[in-house]
Amino acid sequence: MCWTPMSRLKSLLSRAGGFLLGSALSKPSLASSYSSSSSAAVMETHKTKVCIVGSGPAAHTAAIYAARAELKPLLFEGWMANDIAPGGQLTTTTDVENFPGFPEGILGIDIVEKFRKQSERFGTKIFTETVNKVDFSSKPFKLFTDSRTVLADAVIISTGAVARRLSFTGSGEGAGGFWNRGISACAVCDGAAPIFRNKPLAVIGGGDSAMEEANFLTKYGSKVYIIHRRDVFRASKIMQQRALSNPKIEVIWNSSVVEAFGDENGKGVLGGLKVKNVVTGDVSDLKVSGLFFAIGHEPATKFLEGQLELDEDGYVVTKPGTTKTSVVGVFAAGDVQDKKYRQAITAAGTGCMAALDAEHYLQEIGSQEGKSD
Repeated sequence: MCWTPMSRLKSLLSRAGGFLLGSALSKPSLASSYSSSSSAAVMETHKTKVCIVGSGPAAHTAAIYAARAELKPLLFEGWMANDIAPGGQLTTTTDVENFPGFPEGILGIDIVEKFRKQSERFGTKIFTETVNKVDFSSKPFKLFTDSRTVLADAVIISTGAVARRLSFTGSGEGAGGFWNRGISACAVCDGAAPIFRNKPLAVIGGGDSAMEEANFLTKYGSKVYIIHRRDVFRASKIMQQRALSNPKIEVIWNSSVVEAFGDENGKGVLGGLKVKNVVTGDVSDLKVSGLFFAIGHEPATKFLEGQLELDEDGYVVTKPGTTKTSVVGVFAAGDVQDKKYRQAITAAGTGCMAALDAEHYLQEIGSQEGKSD
Protein backbone atom coordinates (compact mmCIF):
# COMPACT_ATOMS: atom_id res chain seq x y z
CA MET A 1 0.00 0.00 0.00
CA CYS A 2 1.37 3.38 -0.97
CA TRP A 3 0.78 6.02 1.65
CA THR A 4 0.37 9.37 -0.02
CA PRO A 5 0.20 12.51 2.16
CA MET A 6 -3.59 12.56 1.66
CA SER A 7 -4.07 8.91 2.63
CA ARG A 8 -1.92 9.45 5.70
CA LEU A 9 -3.98 12.51 6.57
CA LYS A 10 -7.22 10.58 6.25
CA SER A 11 -5.84 7.84 8.47
CA LEU A 12 -4.81 10.31 11.15
CA LEU A 13 -8.17 12.04 11.02
CA SER A 14 -9.93 8.71 11.26
CA ARG A 15 -7.88 7.70 14.29
CA ALA A 16 -8.69 11.04 15.86
CA GLY A 17 -12.32 10.06 16.00
CA GLY A 18 -13.34 13.03 13.90
CA PHE A 19 -12.53 15.71 16.46
CA LEU A 20 -10.16 17.39 14.03
CA LEU A 21 -12.80 17.45 11.35
CA GLY A 22 -15.35 18.78 13.77
CA SER A 23 -13.13 21.62 14.93
CA ALA A 24 -11.59 22.59 11.64
CA LEU A 25 -13.67 21.68 8.65
CA SER A 26 -17.09 22.43 10.09
CA LYS A 27 -16.24 26.12 10.31
CA PRO A 28 -16.56 27.89 6.96
CA SER A 29 -13.94 30.48 7.91
CA LEU A 30 -11.43 27.68 8.44
CA ALA A 31 -12.54 25.36 5.67
CA SER A 32 -11.92 28.04 3.09
CA SER A 33 -8.23 28.03 3.95
CA TYR A 34 -7.96 24.33 3.07
CA SER A 35 -9.78 24.44 -0.26
CA SER A 36 -7.46 24.92 -3.20
CA SER A 37 -10.39 25.96 -5.34
CA SER A 38 -11.63 28.70 -3.04
CA SER A 39 -10.67 32.30 -3.51
CA ALA A 40 -8.15 33.95 -1.24
CA ALA A 41 -9.75 34.50 2.18
CA VAL A 42 -9.90 37.94 3.70
CA MET A 43 -7.34 38.19 6.47
CA GLU A 44 -8.97 38.36 9.89
CA THR A 45 -7.30 40.19 12.76
CA HIS A 46 -7.55 39.12 16.39
CA LYS A 47 -6.27 40.74 19.55
CA THR A 48 -5.47 38.66 22.61
CA LYS A 49 -3.59 38.76 25.87
CA VAL A 50 -1.93 35.40 25.20
CA CYS A 51 -1.39 33.51 21.96
CA ILE A 52 -0.16 29.92 22.20
CA VAL A 53 1.43 28.16 19.23
CA GLY A 54 1.43 24.38 19.49
CA SER A 55 -0.85 21.41 20.08
CA GLY A 56 0.82 18.98 22.46
CA PRO A 57 0.92 18.65 26.25
CA ALA A 58 2.96 21.85 26.67
CA ALA A 59 0.57 23.94 24.58
CA HIS A 60 -2.60 22.62 26.16
CA THR A 61 -1.29 22.80 29.71
CA ALA A 62 -0.36 26.42 29.05
CA ALA A 63 -3.82 27.00 27.59
CA ILE A 64 -5.59 25.44 30.57
CA TYR A 65 -3.64 27.57 33.06
CA ALA A 66 -4.01 30.74 30.99
CA ALA A 67 -7.73 30.18 30.47
CA ARG A 68 -8.33 29.52 34.16
CA ALA A 69 -6.53 32.81 34.84
CA GLU A 70 -9.18 34.43 32.59
CA LEU A 71 -6.65 35.47 29.97
CA LYS A 72 -8.84 34.02 27.18
CA PRO A 73 -5.95 32.56 25.18
CA LEU A 74 -5.94 31.83 21.47
CA LEU A 75 -4.25 28.57 20.50
CA PHE A 76 -3.05 27.68 17.01
CA GLU A 77 -2.67 23.91 16.82
CA GLY A 78 -1.44 23.77 13.24
CA TRP A 79 -2.70 21.92 10.19
CA MET A 80 -0.37 18.98 9.43
CA ALA A 81 2.56 21.11 10.57
CA ASN A 82 5.78 19.13 10.12
CA ASP A 83 3.61 16.45 8.47
CA ILE A 84 2.07 15.59 11.85
CA ALA A 85 -1.59 15.99 12.83
CA PRO A 86 -2.58 18.45 15.58
CA GLY A 87 -1.42 16.92 18.84
CA GLY A 88 2.18 16.51 17.77
CA GLN A 89 4.26 13.40 18.30
CA LEU A 90 1.69 11.85 20.63
CA THR A 91 -0.57 11.34 17.62
CA THR A 92 2.05 9.00 16.14
CA THR A 93 2.22 6.93 19.35
CA THR A 94 0.02 3.98 20.27
CA ASP A 95 -0.10 3.26 24.01
CA VAL A 96 1.02 5.98 26.42
CA GLU A 97 1.78 4.25 29.72
CA ASN A 98 3.96 6.77 31.56
CA PHE A 99 1.57 9.72 31.89
CA PRO A 100 -0.01 9.86 35.38
CA GLY A 101 -3.73 9.28 35.69
CA PHE A 102 -4.05 6.45 33.18
CA PRO A 103 -3.15 3.22 35.01
CA GLU A 104 -4.27 1.08 32.08
CA GLY A 105 -2.50 3.27 29.55
CA ILE A 106 -4.13 5.39 26.86
CA LEU A 107 -3.76 5.80 23.13
CA GLY A 108 -1.72 8.83 22.12
CA ILE A 109 -4.51 10.23 19.94
CA ASP A 110 -6.99 9.79 22.82
CA ILE A 111 -4.92 11.66 25.40
CA VAL A 112 -4.43 14.49 22.92
CA GLU A 113 -8.19 14.73 22.45
CA LYS A 114 -8.61 14.95 26.23
CA PHE A 115 -6.00 17.74 26.38
CA ARG A 116 -7.92 19.61 23.71
CA LYS A 117 -11.33 19.22 25.33
CA GLN A 118 -9.98 20.44 28.67
CA SER A 119 -8.46 23.51 27.03
CA GLU A 120 -11.77 24.32 25.35
CA ARG A 121 -13.73 23.70 28.54
CA PHE A 122 -12.03 26.64 30.23
CA GLY A 123 -12.45 28.99 27.29
CA THR A 124 -9.44 28.54 25.03
CA LYS A 125 -10.25 29.40 21.42
CA ILE A 126 -8.52 26.93 19.13
CA PHE A 127 -7.69 27.42 15.47
CA THR A 128 -6.63 24.48 13.33
CA GLU A 129 -4.22 26.61 11.33
CA THR A 130 -0.45 26.83 11.10
CA VAL A 131 1.43 29.93 12.20
CA ASN A 132 3.94 30.45 9.40
CA LYS A 133 5.42 33.83 10.34
CA VAL A 134 5.91 35.99 13.42
CA ASP A 135 7.08 39.52 14.16
CA PHE A 136 8.42 40.03 17.67
CA SER A 137 10.26 43.26 16.88
CA SER A 138 7.55 45.46 18.42
CA LYS A 139 4.52 45.19 20.67
CA PRO A 140 1.91 43.93 20.42
CA PHE A 141 3.54 40.85 18.93
CA LYS A 142 2.28 39.77 15.53
CA LEU A 143 1.63 36.21 14.37
CA PHE A 144 0.41 35.22 10.91
CA THR A 145 -1.38 32.23 9.38
CA ASP A 146 -2.64 32.05 5.81
CA SER A 147 -5.95 33.63 6.85
CA ARG A 148 -5.36 35.45 10.15
CA THR A 149 -3.21 38.03 11.86
CA VAL A 150 -2.97 37.93 15.65
CA LEU A 151 -1.89 40.83 17.84
CA ALA A 152 -0.79 39.42 21.20
CA ASP A 153 0.56 40.94 24.39
CA ALA A 154 2.32 37.68 25.24
CA VAL A 155 3.22 34.60 23.22
CA ILE A 156 3.97 31.02 24.23
CA ILE A 157 5.88 28.94 21.66
CA SER A 158 5.32 25.22 22.15
CA THR A 159 5.70 23.75 18.69
CA GLY A 160 7.77 20.76 19.79
CA ALA A 161 10.49 18.82 18.02
CA VAL A 162 10.18 15.99 15.53
CA ALA A 163 12.24 12.84 15.95
CA ARG A 164 14.30 12.12 12.86
CA ARG A 165 13.43 8.84 11.21
CA LEU A 166 15.14 6.79 8.52
CA SER A 167 13.28 5.58 5.48
CA PHE A 168 13.76 2.03 4.25
CA THR A 169 11.53 -0.90 3.35
CA GLY A 170 9.38 -1.77 6.37
CA SER A 171 10.18 1.38 8.37
CA GLY A 172 6.91 3.19 7.77
CA GLU A 173 3.29 2.99 8.80
CA GLY A 174 0.51 0.99 7.22
CA ALA A 175 0.70 -2.30 5.35
CA GLY A 176 4.19 -3.76 5.33
CA GLY A 177 5.53 -1.24 7.81
CA PHE A 178 6.48 -1.76 11.44
CA TRP A 179 6.34 1.77 12.84
CA ASN A 180 4.72 1.45 16.29
CA ARG A 181 4.81 -2.32 15.82
CA GLY A 182 8.41 -2.74 16.84
CA ILE A 183 9.98 0.42 15.43
CA SER A 184 10.09 3.55 17.58
CA ALA A 185 12.02 6.79 18.02
CA CYS A 186 11.85 6.92 21.81
CA ALA A 187 13.36 4.17 23.96
CA VAL A 188 12.36 5.89 27.19
CA CYS A 189 8.75 6.15 26.01
CA ASP A 190 8.36 2.66 24.58
CA GLY A 191 11.25 0.48 25.77
CA ALA A 192 9.39 -1.04 28.70
CA ALA A 193 6.54 -2.31 26.52
CA PRO A 194 5.87 -6.07 26.79
CA ILE A 195 6.81 -6.74 23.16
CA PHE A 196 10.39 -5.66 23.91
CA ARG A 197 10.94 -7.44 27.23
CA ASN A 198 13.60 -10.16 27.18
CA LYS A 199 13.97 -9.78 23.41
CA PRO A 200 16.95 -8.68 21.28
CA LEU A 201 16.71 -5.00 20.37
CA ALA A 202 18.61 -2.58 18.15
CA VAL A 203 19.43 1.13 18.23
CA ILE A 204 20.53 3.16 15.22
CA GLY A 205 22.84 6.08 15.93
CA GLY A 206 26.28 7.08 17.12
CA GLY A 207 25.75 10.07 19.39
CA ASP A 208 25.06 10.51 23.08
CA SER A 209 21.35 9.80 22.58
CA ALA A 210 22.11 6.44 21.00
CA MET A 211 24.46 5.48 23.83
CA GLU A 212 21.94 6.56 26.45
CA GLU A 213 19.04 4.75 24.82
CA ALA A 214 21.06 1.57 24.31
CA ASN A 215 22.03 1.50 27.97
CA PHE A 216 18.43 2.17 28.97
CA LEU A 217 17.15 -0.69 26.83
CA THR A 218 19.46 -3.21 28.49
CA LYS A 219 17.08 -3.05 31.47
CA TYR A 220 14.42 -4.74 29.35
CA GLY A 221 15.98 -6.42 26.31
CA SER A 222 17.99 -9.63 26.33
CA LYS A 223 20.61 -7.98 24.12
CA VAL A 224 20.99 -4.56 22.50
CA TYR A 225 22.76 -3.92 19.20
CA ILE A 226 24.00 -0.46 18.28
CA ILE A 227 24.07 -0.13 14.49
CA HIS A 228 26.33 2.65 13.28
CA ARG A 229 27.30 3.55 9.74
CA ARG A 230 30.86 4.56 10.67
CA ASP A 231 33.73 2.91 12.55
CA VAL A 232 33.78 5.50 15.35
CA PHE A 233 31.10 7.07 17.51
CA ARG A 234 30.59 10.82 17.72
CA ALA A 235 29.28 10.45 21.28
CA SER A 236 31.20 11.85 24.22
CA LYS A 237 33.93 9.60 25.62
CA ILE A 238 32.11 8.92 28.86
CA MET A 239 28.90 7.90 27.06
CA GLN A 240 30.88 5.66 24.71
CA GLN A 241 32.59 4.00 27.64
CA ARG A 242 29.31 3.26 29.37
CA ALA A 243 27.90 1.64 26.27
CA LEU A 244 31.01 -0.29 25.23
CA SER A 245 31.55 -1.65 28.73
CA ASN A 246 27.98 -2.93 29.06
CA PRO A 247 28.03 -6.71 28.51
CA LYS A 248 24.53 -6.67 26.99
CA ILE A 249 25.49 -4.21 24.23
CA GLU A 250 27.11 -5.21 20.94
CA VAL A 251 28.15 -2.69 18.28
CA ILE A 252 27.69 -3.39 14.58
CA TRP A 253 30.13 -1.00 12.92
CA ASN A 254 30.12 0.38 9.36
CA SER A 255 26.56 -0.74 8.82
CA SER A 256 23.11 0.53 7.93
CA VAL A 257 19.64 -0.98 7.96
CA VAL A 258 18.17 -1.52 4.50
CA GLU A 259 14.99 -3.41 5.39
CA ALA A 260 12.78 -4.44 8.30
CA PHE A 261 10.79 -7.68 8.15
CA GLY A 262 8.08 -9.33 10.23
CA ASP A 263 8.20 -12.05 12.81
CA GLU A 264 7.91 -15.72 11.87
CA ASN A 265 4.52 -16.09 13.55
CA GLY A 266 2.88 -13.60 11.22
CA LYS A 267 1.66 -11.36 14.05
CA GLY A 268 2.45 -8.22 12.11
CA VAL A 269 5.23 -7.09 14.45
CA LEU A 270 8.92 -6.60 13.80
CA GLY A 271 10.93 -9.79 13.53
CA GLY A 272 14.28 -8.63 12.23
CA LEU A 273 16.41 -6.39 10.05
CA LYS A 274 18.50 -6.69 6.95
CA VAL A 275 21.78 -4.97 7.75
CA LYS A 276 24.23 -3.91 5.08
CA ASN A 277 27.95 -3.49 5.70
CA VAL A 278 28.73 -0.22 3.93
CA VAL A 279 32.37 -1.27 3.38
CA THR A 280 31.94 -4.76 1.94
CA GLY A 281 28.38 -4.47 0.68
CA ASP A 282 27.39 -7.71 2.41
CA VAL A 283 23.80 -7.93 3.70
CA SER A 284 22.90 -10.12 6.67
CA ASP A 285 19.80 -10.78 8.75
CA LEU A 286 19.64 -9.59 12.34
CA LYS A 287 16.77 -10.97 14.39
CA VAL A 288 15.41 -8.30 16.74
CA SER A 289 11.99 -7.49 18.15
CA GLY A 290 12.60 -3.77 18.47
CA LEU A 291 14.38 -1.03 16.56
CA PHE A 292 14.88 2.46 17.96
CA PHE A 293 15.98 5.47 15.94
CA ALA A 294 18.36 7.65 17.97
CA ILE A 295 19.54 10.04 15.29
CA GLY A 296 18.36 13.28 16.80
CA HIS A 297 15.38 15.60 16.74
CA GLU A 298 14.53 18.66 14.70
CA PRO A 299 12.82 21.45 16.66
CA ALA A 300 9.92 23.15 14.88
CA THR A 301 11.42 26.63 14.86
CA LYS A 302 11.88 27.46 11.18
CA PHE A 303 8.85 29.78 11.22
CA LEU A 304 10.56 31.99 13.81
CA GLU A 305 13.04 33.24 11.19
CA GLY A 306 15.55 34.75 13.58
CA GLN A 307 12.95 36.36 15.82
CA LEU A 308 14.22 34.48 18.90
CA GLU A 309 17.63 33.29 20.03
CA LEU A 310 18.15 29.66 19.09
CA ASP A 311 21.00 27.35 20.01
CA GLU A 312 23.24 25.60 17.50
CA ASP A 313 20.67 22.83 17.05
CA GLY A 314 17.74 25.18 16.50
CA TYR A 315 16.13 24.90 19.95
CA VAL A 316 14.71 28.03 21.55
CA VAL A 317 17.05 29.31 24.27
CA THR A 318 15.32 29.98 27.59
CA LYS A 319 16.60 31.55 30.79
CA PRO A 320 17.49 28.73 33.22
CA GLY A 321 14.68 27.95 35.62
CA THR A 322 12.11 29.83 33.53
CA THR A 323 10.44 29.73 30.12
CA LYS A 324 11.59 33.27 29.24
CA THR A 325 13.18 33.67 25.82
CA SER A 326 15.46 36.34 24.41
CA VAL A 327 12.39 38.54 23.76
CA VAL A 328 10.60 39.88 26.85
CA GLY A 329 7.00 38.71 26.72
CA VAL A 330 7.68 35.64 24.58
CA PHE A 331 7.95 32.28 26.33
CA ALA A 332 8.81 28.76 25.19
CA ALA A 333 7.65 25.43 26.59
CA GLY A 334 7.96 21.75 25.78
CA ASP A 335 10.34 20.01 23.41
CA VAL A 336 10.95 23.15 21.37
CA GLN A 337 13.25 24.25 24.20
CA ASP A 338 14.08 20.88 25.77
CA LYS A 339 16.64 18.67 24.05
CA LYS A 340 17.30 16.48 27.09
CA TYR A 341 14.11 15.00 28.53
CA ARG A 342 11.59 15.22 25.67
CA GLN A 343 8.73 13.59 27.57
CA ALA A 344 5.03 14.41 27.53
CA ILE A 345 4.97 14.96 31.28
CA THR A 346 7.98 17.29 31.31
CA ALA A 347 6.46 19.21 28.40
CA ALA A 348 3.26 19.63 30.39
CA GLY A 349 5.27 20.93 33.33
CA THR A 350 6.97 23.61 31.26
CA GLY A 351 3.60 24.50 29.73
CA CYS A 352 2.39 25.30 33.24
CA MET A 353 5.53 27.35 33.85
CA ALA A 354 5.06 29.29 30.61
CA ALA A 355 1.46 30.20 31.46
CA LEU A 356 2.47 31.40 34.92
CA ASP A 357 5.42 33.33 33.52
CA ALA A 358 3.13 34.95 30.95
CA GLU A 359 0.53 35.81 33.58
CA HIS A 360 3.14 37.46 35.80
CA TYR A 361 4.50 39.37 32.80
CA LEU A 362 1.04 40.67 31.91
CA GLN A 363 0.49 41.75 35.49
CA GLU A 364 3.77 43.62 35.42
CA ILE A 365 2.88 45.59 32.31
CA GLY A 366 -0.63 46.23 33.55
CA SER A 367 -2.16 44.48 30.59
CA GLN A 368 -4.38 41.95 32.26
CA GLU A 369 -7.53 44.09 32.25
CA GLY A 370 -9.91 43.85 29.30
CA LYS A 371 -10.97 41.07 27.01
CA SER A 372 -9.69 39.43 23.86
CA ASP A 373 -11.35 40.39 20.65
